[in-house]
Amino acid sequence: MKNPIITLEGVVKRFGNNVVVKNMNLEIGQGEFLTLLGPSGCGKTTTLRMIAGFEEASEGIIKVEGERVEDKEPFQRNVNTVFQNYALFPHMTVFNNIAYGLTIKKVPKAEINERVTEMLKMVQMEPYAKRKPDELSGGQKQRVAIARALVNRPKVLLLDEPLGALDLKLRKQMQIELKRLQKKLGITFIYVTHDQEEALTMSDRIAIMHDGVLEQLGSPTEIYEYPKTKFVAGFIGESNIFDGKVTAVDGNLLTVETEAGSLQVCGEGFAVGEEMHVSIRPEYLEASTSPVVGFSLEGKIKDFIYQGSVVKTAIDLTNGMEVKYSRFEQDQTVSEGQKVYVSWKPEKAVAIKKFEQGAV
Repeated sequence: MKNPIITLEGVVKRFGNNVVVKNMNLEIGQGEFLTLLGPSGCGKTTTLRMIAGFEEASEGIIKVEGERVEDKEPFQRNVNTVFQNYALFPHMTVFNNIAYGLTIKKVPKAEINERVTEMLKMVQMEPYAKRKPDELSGGQKQRVAIARALVNRPKVLLLDEPLGALDLKLRKQMQIELKRLQKKLGITFIYVTHDQEEALTMSDRIAIMHDGVLEQLGSPTEIYEYPKTKFVAGFIGESNIFDGKVTAVDGNLLTVETEAGSLQVCGEGFAVGEEMHVSIRPEYLEASTSPVVGFSLEGKIKDFIYQGSVVKTAIDLTNGMEVKYSRFEQDQTVSEGQKVYVSWKPEKAVAIKKFEQGAV
């Protein structure tokens, strides 16, 4: 990447004997919306806090606009952070909360008024300028917290699960508003969440972390359609994952033997006898009443679950494995308790190398 605004080189963070971030290498571009995604305890918030300066890296280099910042205080880094609890001052009005950083920097009063008014307009909080935080809803507090960070005109905005305290409907609304705001301002957003749908909805790129390791870095489409590790395949959305061994290779068509039966998948760089994983999304699965060449996966339809636009089906395979199968409308050719043969188009499945972790 040419001239990244944020660079992490070999960054490690230890708490005693516990290594929570392991050899993190990451470049983030100007104006990019990058999400750090992973389960609780994977190291994503710690990574954000090291960029912000609230945690000190045990090893490695952190650069902002090409300049090393490991020894700089948070206020010297030209980055601002929005926390999940918003951290607003309860005794101050909305206007004064937003103005606080500029007041501390001794910015002239006229400029403060101009910049705060501009921010209030941008986050649609002008009518609430004189209210205190306890008179605001969760979504309104979130807007004030973002305005307070943006009024300082940072090059990078760090957001640590800022929508976590909101109800589902408001959360989805604020996802759209945040993305629009980021595009309008052109500021680099680094966003932490454990919500996969949120990451897929908002991000230009997603960095998936697991046990302190950066497992995969890519666009939402790349992450969803082409997971590079078993963890990523299982973590992002719903997926059926089979563990098996390659028994035949014909060009890029692999035949794989699993405990549930034989199956086929397209993949490059695999050899006969090699152990591997195969991931197939529920929407690409096919269930038929007759066998399909290349597949010997048999099972019974367990149940149908209606979820509005999608009907989800569970199929119990003969080895006891349950696979998920979904359609936009209920498959009328099969019914509960019916024996079916499971298959898919080999190019729709993903062949994954068997290694412990860390594709990046």
